[in-house]
Amino acid sequence: MKKFRKVLDGLTTSSPGGTIGSPSCGSAAGTPTAAPTPKEIDVQETLVSENFQLCKTVRHGFPYQPTALAFDPVQKILAVGSRSGGIRILGRPGVDCYCQHESGAAVLQLQFLINEGALVTACADDTLHLWNLRQRRPAILHSLKFNRERITFCHLPFQSKWLYVGTERGNTHIVNIESFILSGYVIMWNKAIELSTKTHPGPVVHLSDSPKDEGKLLIGFESGTIVQWDLRGKKADFRIYYDEAIHSVSWHHEGKQFMCSHSDGSLTLWNLRNTTKPFQVTFPHGKIQKDGRKESCKPILKVEYKTSRSSEPFVIFSGGLSYDKAGRRPTLTIMHGKAITVLEMDYPIVEFMVLCETPYNNEVQEPYAVVVLLEKDLIVVDLTQSNFPVFENPYPMDIHESPVTCTAYFADCPPDIIPILYSIGAKHKKTGYSQKEWPISGGTWTLGSHTYPEIIITGHADGSIKFWDASAITLQMLYKLKTSKVFEKPKPGEGRAAELVEEDPFAVQMVSWCPQSRIFCVVGISAHIILYRFSKYDANTQIVSLEVRLQCESEDVISPSENENNPCFSDPGSHSPQPHHQHPASPSSGTPEGIKNSIPCLKVKDRVVRVPPGYQAELVIQLLWVDGEPPQQITSLDINSAYGLLAFGNCNGLAVVDYLQKTILLCMSTLDLYGPADPYQRLTRSPRRNRQSTSEFCMRGLSNFYSDSKKRIRTSYQSLTELSDNQQSIDMERSKSPTSESRENSFSRSRSSSVSSIDRDTKEAITTLQFGESYGRKSDALPTPCLWVGTSLGVVLLIPMSIPTDQEERMEEPVTIGPSGAVLMLKGSVLRFGFLDCMGVLIQSPYEVWRDLNASEDPDRPRRRKLVHFSPSSSQDACGDGHLAVVCSERQAKVFLMPSQSCLFVHNITESSFVLRADVVSVCNSVSLACFCANGHVMTLSLPSLRPLMDVNYLPLTDMRIARTFCFTNGGQALYLSSPTEIQRITYSQEMCDNLQEMLGELFTPIETPEAQNRGFLKGFFGGNAHTFDREELFGEAAAGKASRSLAQHIPGQAGVEGMKVAASGAVGELARARIALDERGQRLGELEERTALMMTSAETFSKHAHELMLKCKDKKWYQF
Repeated sequence: MKKFRKVLDGLTTSSPGGTIGSPSCGSAAGTPTAAPTPKEIDVQETLVSENFQLCKTVRHGFPYQPTALAFDPVQKILAVGSRSGGIRILGRPGVDCYCQHESGAAVLQLQFLINEGALVTACADDTLHLWNLRQRRPAILHSLKFNRERITFCHLPFQSKWLYVGTERGNTHIVNIESFILSGYVIMWNKAIELSTKTHPGPVVHLSDSPKDEGKLLIGFESGTIVQWDLRGKKADFRIYYDEAIHSVSWHHEGKQFMCSHSDGSLTLWNLRNTTKPFQVTFPHGKIQKDGRKESCKPILKVEYKTSRSSEPFVIFSGGLSYDKAGRRPTLTIMHGKAITVLEMDYPIVEFMVLCETPYNNEVQEPYAVVVLLEKDLIVVDLTQSNFPVFENPYPMDIHESPVTCTAYFADCPPDIIPILYSIGAKHKKTGYSQKEWPISGGTWTLGSHTYPEIIITGHADGSIKFWDASAITLQMLYKLKTSKVFEKPKPGEGRAAELVEEDPFAVQMVSWCPQSRIFCVVGISAHIILYRFSKYDANTQIVSLEVRLQCESEDVISPSENENNPCFSDPGSHSPQPHHQHPASPSSGTPEGIKNSIPCLKVKDRVVRVPPGYQAELVIQLLWVDGEPPQQITSLDINSAYGLLAFGNCNGLAVVDYLQKTILLCMSTLDLYGPADPYQRLTRSPRRNRQSTSEFCMRGLSNFYSDSKKRIRTSYQSLTELSDNQQSIDMERSKSPTSESRENSFSRSRSSSVSSIDRDTKEAITTLQFGESYGRKSDALPTPCLWVGTSLGVVLLIPMSIPTDQEERMEEPVTIGPSGAVLMLKGSVLRFGFLDCMGVLIQSPYEVWRDLNASEDPDRPRRRKLVHFSPSSSQDACGDGHLAVVCSERQAKVFLMPSQSCLFVHNITESSFVLRADVVSVCNSVSLACFCANGHVMTLSLPSLRPLMDVNYLPLTDMRIARTFCFTNGGQALYLSSPTEIQRITYSQEMCDNLQEMLGELFTPIETPEAQNRGFLKGFFGGNAHTFDREELFGEAAAGKASRSLAQHIPGQAGVEGMKVAASGAVGELARARIALDERGQRLGELEERTALMMTSAETFSKHAHELMLKCKDKKWYQF
């Protein structure tokens, strides 16, 4: 615990030239003011660096760019591999684990060690990995890197420790799963095919052991060659040469027949009694044309042949449609007896897998479901019902249903909000799902003790909003809101909307939500704001529309002799905040003369509409086109339910709206807000002779703060996203233009760097806004409602307001806004405000307690507005009046004492980069400032002293998606969109890291392996005794020798040496167990322990090489050395 004592000297930092060297001084260029008698501030800071640790918690959503699929039929868990080297392992709801290969190589294939709690992955860099799933955070035990051959297919027989690996050269290698070392037994391609064959058979595309005899291995080559290899006799039993390329092979469970799928859309059935020709050839989707020929079909990429006791066999395959049916969607075909069912999919099929009752391949399979992995979805089809319904997916796989354009994260919400949102959202759920339970039901998960209500809100490109229950590291959708329903449908190519936004006029740019009052605000890309109120009842309502003209006039010329600049709007009225000057274009006011095109981008429904329970639109605010120029996108927003006010700004200026009276209180350019107190003394504004879009001038002031390299980051919004998402993310491109937070301004449209002086620049964007009880001027004795305004030039303005307190007066009397008060300065664009009392406790914004306006009113108890205020003076018995204001910009953070405006502390956060996101958050019963920088650093600073507590180089800014969606919340948590389809949640709290193991689900649960069915004496006798086959005898080092060392390299995994010794007894075993536990809890090992591990690995490597050298030299004579 550290105690800070500070004597306030009453110095101000409002001078633009002021630079603060250390926390002990107020301002280098400041001048003493008539401040109150110096007081002593005593803040006890409890946060220390040990309270912080950064780690990933859980990943939600659909795996981006999936490539592979596997299922453990005993444990009932599913694994999905992706192109970026990620693995998602899914079980029952709550069991959801994400792992990542360090190499980032695409996952080609996944193979579970069934009921063993392990998984083998084959990656595109020709490396095999063995993952241990018996811990909550899976780790790699072994890796095997192939040096000379490319891996194409893997097969691991049930209850076998020998993995068959097929390669591009056509060879088949065998790997011991326990030691992860290659066997000397190799099936070379030239031995597998006949010597007389002149052509290479191509890569191995299939490997499987015969259900009838495990000593027979079926090898399928791409060219159409199939070989059954006798592992004992080391020879081929039979060879099939077919003239169509093979994609997959599937056995009948009796081992007498197998089926192949081919590139011409055909299925061939082969009988082992006669392998000279196929027993049956079918073209399931190929019809006979008039000339007698079959129409050409697309390849059947995979087929599965499954038997059932109670019915005909199932033949399930993907692809195979005829080429002439253009525009047909990808299909999965289920052939059951004579019935053929074609299931059309929304996206291309990556892989599918039939789920069966038994893990044994020589028993009747009894298929009950089929898992279909699509490019952007995961569905499970119920095979037990004739209409093949799909199961309702319990995982949040539809985050990306429309591209995510913004996110918001709220921890510690009011406990009643989640049930009420769920009850409203449940009424709109789809029906027609299978009535059976979700079949992927493995693992165990319990609700941890460290849980509290959390909500994530996602805004989307189609204008939809989704509320998600994020409590206890799970994610379930609660409620969906469609903002587009407020507007008339725009006709294609019609009007200004088509010119401004071609595809997504309703895309959500940012959201603002007050969980206590349940008021919700949405900012859209078409320069519109929608205000929603929550109601449990449906209602007939007419939406009120306000139109605001927030556009700087290019013709305005200001004489240097003038002291004040003309206002932004056309009426050059007084700067005093009289209401009649603040209605540039309200619904009741007429259009000013000379402006013919003052129209909004979208048309609001002007009729009474029936709205269902939930969020109901009350007010729409739209910015207008001016002189043929579109309105600038809104860059900042704040709403306060206690005041009944809404403020928003863009690169032209600021507007304040009274949403209770539905009136515009203020609409003014940023420059006009200063009056004579402009710190940059901008007196002239040159007219633009050649008209340009005002977006060209947006944010030019940034050119003074950032070098060319950083401006390049800011202007490469599109190229960075293209680089990161490749061509797969075309749908994500549609969502680039929306920006999720006020700071996003930094990245938008600053194409020109020709302006070198702020004095020549008239564009200054409003980057952040916050209502709160504060002191507008130094002379104020009591706090009043204020609006804090932050701009892109690092200026902070305070605008005091007078709001009637009585409910009746509030609805009738106007709110008055005073001229700008304090002016504070920082380096870089202002991002965030936060308020503390003089004891260092966070001051919450005042709010109105929620009341349902549509509920029937009790005449005896009329409903009144119930307001909750957190006045800075309420807890200041010991310290007197005043409060601390925390201001964070792109470069630095400052803490000011109000009302004296003295700068108590300053911290330069970064010199070489800039802050993308900053928030004042509650952590460990205290408060800190959390920052995320463009260089990937996540930092926390103590408050109010701004001591650095944590600085972790976590995530380099590789694309704009991360910048647009990164957000902090209370409790030491944060999230961002790690891919177009996935949300990654992280924590920077040590306490959360410590409790993470308790919160995560268990992937492995001890389950008895089902016993094999008794095959009977006659079947076993005549069918061959498959169980006498001893692979160890054939593939072990004693029989097969060692494989060539240059062929593959064994790499011990992170958990390799230690994990294999956990079973050992004595002190060494105990040490290993303790170290594994520490690793799982995410704690760092001490230096001595790390050195010990290195020495141990080194000793084992030396021992291994010495043993190999001894074997090599054992039989040599002395003269051969």
